[in-house]
Amino acid sequence: MFSQPERRSLFGEILDWMLAPLLLLWPMSVGLTWIVAQAIANRPYDRELAEAVRALARQAAIHAEPDTMDLRGRQALERVALALTRADDDDRVFFQVLGRRGELLAGSPALAVPQAEAMAELPVDGGDPAERVRYRDDYIGDEPVRVAYLWLSNPSRPGDTDALVQVAETLGKRSQLATEIIKGVILPQFVILPLAVLLVWFALSRGIRPLALLQQRIRQRPTTDLSAIPEGDVPDEVAPLVGAINDLLQRLDRSIATQRHFLADAAHQLKTPLAGLRTQAELAAREIDGGRADPATMKHSLTQIALSTQRAAHMVNQLLAMARAEDSGFEQRRTVTDLAAVTRAVVRDFVPRSLERRIDLGYEGPEPGEATRLLAEPVLLGELVRNLVDNALQYTPAGGTVTARVLADPFGQVVVLQVEDSGPGIPPAEREDIFRPFYRALGTQVDGSGLGLAIVQEIAQRHGAEVSVADARPRAGGGSTTPGALFTVRFPRIAAAPGPAPAQAADSAARRAPAAAVGPPAA
Repeated sequence: MFSQPERRSLFGEILDWMLAPLLLLWPMSVGLTWIVAQAIANRPYDRELAEAVRALARQAAIHAEPDTMDLRGRQALERVALALTRADDDDRVFFQVLGRRGELLAGSPALAVPQAEAMAELPVDGGDPAERVRYRDDYIGDEPVRVAYLWLSNPSRPGDTDALVQVAETLGKRSQLATEIIKGVILPQFVILPLAVLLVWFALSRGIRPLALLQQRIRQRPTTDLSAIPEGDVPDEVAPLVGAINDLLQRLDRSIATQRHFLADAAHQLKTPLAGLRTQAELAAREIDGGRADPATMKHSLTQIALSTQRAAHMVNQLLAMARAEDSGFEQRRTVTDLAAVTRAVVRDFVPRSLERRIDLGYEGPEPGEATRLLAEPVLLGELVRNLVDNALQYTPAGGTVTARVLADPFGQVVVLQVEDSGPGIPPAEREDIFRPFYRALGTQVDGSGLGLAIVQEIAQRHGAEVSVADARPRAGGGSTTPGALFTVRFPRIAAAPGPAPAQAADSAARRAPAAAVGPPAA
């Protein structure tokens, strides 16, 4: 069992596409806000660290030489450092002063010596490049700290290693400040985000309201109302859809009108044979009731009943053929079909009827092969040929000639079917009308349904073919009072299959096989 595809909601899909980016960007906004808050929180505390490092560096520059530093100098340096880096309740501050040979002059030995100068230099207050402080993030034990450090160079002794002054501070105050900034930015978003979702939902509801109104208007229409939907009060985005629906309604209205006309004509045409059938049956019943049912009278009544039944059956078969020709699933049943083989088979089926009416029925054309193949629905193609031959036999008098002819295009573009008769022909003024359903040529006594050529036209259009009609012989100055009719159908030919084409004699297209000699199609 195939499950039905889940029906999607246009409102829900648009809402998802609008809210999904919003909900995706919100955590990204939180992350970016946290990064910016950290940078903002670091800035004032980094500035304090830089001032402490500079002040300590100025004091350390006096005692940076170990050869001249005594215990009193070291104690003075530590007092200055402790005064500059006194701790508060939130953070601990560490300092370190290293001499030019890397020895510890004062402070904590836990601070690591920076190994590279990859960190960006941060000038403070546009000071002297010699007093530019650098920053890094580090650890003392397992506790993260922010370190500000400054290298002290000796211009008089350029070969010596620079002394180092470092001040480190734990991150308690920075984290608190960053958290406060985050709270000040994020908390309002918790109020704004639901409000934004609500506003989006409300705006979207108002935006698609015209669709709901259009749906109600269509649902409230009666089934017989196929008039166009007014396009003046629909949104521009929906106007093409409404236009397409109006075009469909217009085509549907024409189709229903055609079907109603067709059914009315069919019912009218069926009334004649059915009325005759009923009349003959009632006449036979009265003859029997009156005791006058002689064999000759009964045979005549039965013959008329059989003819009426035959006409009704023929009409029903023609109506079924018309329905098959209009079937929308025709494209799925197309296959490679040989027109010559189909035409020979149809001619062979009509041989008994042509012999009964003393009409010379024959086939002219090549043997079935590659040159006469086309892409078609075999049943419909047979109906087309059958109706053309049947129409020719109906209008051809006894002793006349009917020829079904297949011509192969030497350029391989088309395959041509011709049916020629020696009947009265069709005046040029009526050649467009003969393809209308139930139309019969005036001045003829032919008992037909008037559907045969309409079926031919419908089937030809389904196959992309062209149907034309002309006189079989010249009307004026030709010495013939019965010009006959020549029906020509040009089918587009399928692409030739790879490999050599079947050999055919040059004069095969002009060869005529008489009705009695038409055999089964070639394999």
